[in-house]
Amino acid sequence: MSEAMDALEARVHRQLNLMHDLADRLAAIRVRETSPDGTVTAEVDGNGALCDLALAPAISKLSPSEFESVVVATARRAAHLAIIRRGELVDAFNTELAESMPGHNSGH
Repeated sequence: MSEAMDALEARVHRQLNLMHDLADRLAAIRVRETSPDGTVTAEVDGNGALCDLALAPAISKLSPSEFESVVVATARRAAHLAIIRRGELVDAFNTELAESMPGHNSGH
């Protein structure tokens, strides 16, 4: 019985470590994307929230409508890439977690 409890405790610790690692990796996600014309660089976190926005001097040549379009498109692209990265991390976590479960057959 003690051996079974030891195995259970070890598995739970591995799973907790996987969860902590996932949380750390998700918190560390930062994606920077620059507009094709180089006027805007947006940085977002793993939730797609804007963390930083850098504007090149050439931005002053854009109309307000062009400015809005380039900022939104650049931030949207960065957010899209961040969400993809987040999904990759969650998928890897789910795979590792499933492999740590008893009775897991890696041949599936």
